[in-house]
Order: sequence, then structure tokens, then C-alpha cells
Amino acid sequence: MKLTLNIWRQENANKKGRFETYQLDDVSEHMSFLEMLDVLNEQLISEKKEPVAFEHDCREGICGTCSLVIDGHPHGPNAGTTTCQLHMRHFSDGDTITIEPFRAKAFPVVKDLVTNRDAFDRIIQAGGFISVNTGQAQDGNAIPVEKDQASSAFDAAACIGCGACVAACPNASAMLFVGAKVSHLALLPQGEVEADRRVHNMVKQMDSEGFGYCSNITACEAECPKEISVEHIARMNREYLSSALGGRVED
Repeated sequence: MKLTLNIWRQENANKKGRFETYQLDDVSEHMSFLEMLDVLNEQLISEKKEPVAFEHDCREGICGTCSLVIDGHPHGPNAGTTTCQLHMRHFSDGDTITIEPFRAKAFPVVKDLVTNRDAFDRIIQAGGFISVNTGQAQDGNAIPVEKDQASSAFDAAACIGCGACVAACPNASAMLFVGAKVSHLALLPQGEVEADRRVHNMVKQMDSEGFGYCSNITACEAECPKEISVEHIARMNREYLSSALGGRVED
């Protein structure tokens, strides 16, 4: 198939960006979206032009680095799909595809389609962990966990921290990400000891990074490639209220 690509090009965060248009012929429907960009870059290199910078790593929908806005949708138009899992068979011959980086003040552009998402790492460092005394590893079944709690914790832990929720939200809120990270530890007995301190520190760090506030539009849930539920935002709010009041608030 033949495609027209409108791609955002930007030298760095301090330079003004612009869209550039490229024509790509003979695109196989079996290619992944990132493989299509690889072919484009090979073409640009052969023409002695600067290739398009974009992030990728595992290409298996696990790491969350393949963060692109494709035709206005973070990770593209397919629900529950990361950019690297999106295949060209979902596009048609002659299509024009617009490709942009995730846009948020807290995610400054590094180059072209690459953004700096270190803000998420700093939020995790603020409290997204469990402190334990080192020693021999405890048996995995030593602490019983109810099935419903374990399933909800696992669903929250499926968040890959890609930032699609931020890119989808008109307020650039990170509450779905933070809610998922707070929730998956809050639901487990191992996370209860530090629960109050964790949610307080993570929300404080989220606010200091410049993310916006949640206004319950739920675009984050709709665009999340792992389909994380906004119920985790509600749980985070309850956890934060518990922290503020100095006592636990039950779900």
C-alpha cells in the first residue's frame, strides 16, 4: 500500500517543531507500525536525510516506550493496543496518517517523537515500592490474599507506565497512572504498612511535576493500551483521604 505520513519533527525541546510530509510506497499490511517507521527511516537515510527519532524497546506491548499519538489517539485507533502491536493491516491504501509525540508539559520533547517521561520515574521513586527487611525470601504463599483482591491488584499492576493516560487527558492528568500504582500495592497486605506515606508522597510528587487534575472525562481509560479502569483513581482518592485523616478508609 501507499501512505502519506505527516510526522512531527522537532530538533529539541527549545526549538519550534513542525509537521513534515513523507510518501511511502510498498508498505506491507503485515508490518507493525514501528516496522513501517523503520522502512521510512531507511528511505530517509538512503536520501541523506535525518531519520525520524522515535522510542521503542521490547516491541511486545510490555515496556511502554512506543508512545506515539497516531491520528489523534495515543498508541493509535485500536483499543487495548500499544503502538508496537498496531499493524498496517488496520490502515488502507492511500491513507494519510498523522504521527505526533505525547503532548504534556510534564513530558517535554527530546527530539521528534521522543519525549522525556522521567516524571513517572520520580513518582515511583516517591513511593511506588514496598520496604522489607532483607534476608531469606519469604514463601510466596505465606501471606494469604483473597482472590478478588489479588485479581484487582493484578489488573492495576498491568499498567506499563507509557503515559497514554496523560496524552489522552485534556488536563494532562497522571491520576490513572498514579492510581494504578497506588492501587496495586494498597490491595495487598504487604503494602498496608506504608500505605499512608506512599499515597501522600506519590500524589505530592505528581503535583510537583506539573500534571493537571482529573475532571472525570475518562479519556484515560478509553485510550489506555492495558485498559486500566478509572476505579483505581477512586481508590487512590480514598487512600489519600485516609492518609489525610490519619486512618484507614475501607473500599
